[in-house]
Amino acid sequence: MSRPVPTIARGIARVTESALGPYQSAVIRIGFAATWLLFLLREYPHRQEMYGPDGPWSWDLARQLVASNHAFTVLMWSDSRVWFETVYLLAVLASALLLVGWRTRAVSVLFMIGVLSLQNRSVFMGDGGDNVLHLMAIYLVFTRCAQVWSLDARRDRLVREARARGELTRPDRAGPVLWAGLGTVLAVATGAGGIDGGVLGGWLTVLWGLWAVQALWWAAGRLARTREPRVLLDVIGNVVHNTALMIIMAEACLIYATAGWYKIQGSRWQDGTAVYYPLHLESFSPWPALSDLLSAHGTIVMLVTYGTVVVQVAFPFTLFNRRVKNVLLAAMMTEHAVIAVVLGLPFFSLAMIAADAVFLPTSFLLRLGGRAARVREWLFSGRRRAVQALREPEPDVSEEAGHTHVGFTA
Repeated sequence: MSRPVPTIARGIARVTESALGPYQSAVIRIGFAATWLLFLLREYPHRQEMYGPDGPWSWDLARQLVASNHAFTVLMWSDSRVWFETVYLLAVLASALLLVGWRTRAVSVLFMIGVLSLQNRSVFMGDGGDNVLHLMAIYLVFTRCAQVWSLDARRDRLVREARARGELTRPDRAGPVLWAGLGTVLAVATGAGGIDGGVLGGWLTVLWGLWAVQALWWAAGRLARTREPRVLLDVIGNVVHNTALMIIMAEACLIYATAGWYKIQGSRWQDGTAVYYPLHLESFSPWPALSDLLSAHGTIVMLVTYGTVVVQVAFPFTLFNRRVKNVLLAAMMTEHAVIAVVLGLPFFSLAMIAADAVFLPTSFLLRLGGRAARVREWLFSGRRRAVQALREPEPDVSEEAGHTHVGFTA
């Protein structure tokens, strides 16, 4: 009876003492921010038709739907074209800032607002990848996804190093200014009745709660006389982060398990011909020659069809075996990369690959980060060499009095 007690104690300590999966959470932050940013940039010329006033799903229809399902979107605050352009540009900015990890606690909320506002404005424009991004944007708000590979982590590291050297550090000014500005906007929106909900529920409670947590976190770090308040908040933050990370993992497993078991019930998946048909749909054939080449071999079609079902059904059960899990994970990521090229669904594939990244082993991510750091160092060193070469003096050759005079000019 005494054996489970130390195990439970170690499990509780592990969940509360640290935010697990720092590299995995950073990868999914970068992955989903990059996916949404690239999508917004690619669709920028068509933004008015997709989510704006020129779309077939008019603002009045969207308002009626939002009134019935209580979905959150700030685009319902006004039907002005200027307001739409402002929201779209802010969504692009929030995606870029989340990608680099600047003020992630606040920017992740803005990223979520941008995703929900655009997608809920025109709910019939999305696909499976948009649904995944929709959910993950909410989950990312509750993760500590900027522990590594972010500007926030770099700023914290520089502050710690300066304090270790005994240097005085400047107080953070950008954070309180950002917090005050967002609070002002939230207060105006609340007073205008633009956010549904009340004291005990709804988006009004969620947004004000997140804003208040930021104030409490800052006060515990700057005004508290002892470390106990900050330690308590760290424990709560770790528990929330680890819970959100587990939910992201469960969501990815649920997506694959549901897709796999539904495929088993389809007759085309049972006879091994299901993959053949989307290859011949005009909407999913950006490279007709490549689609014809793949579909011309019945054996390949059969293997891909059955292999897809097997991988999706088996993946949730392989999480307890690291080697098998890594093999199936590589297979799924490869499959999504092929879907991006062959079927012309790049953003769906990027969203699924970003969701799969939560299962990547830490050792692989560390090697990947090391290689990225070396590439970055090589690029910056090349730039420094180029700048230094431009600043070096050039020889000045002139002929004077029948002889050559060699000098240098700056």
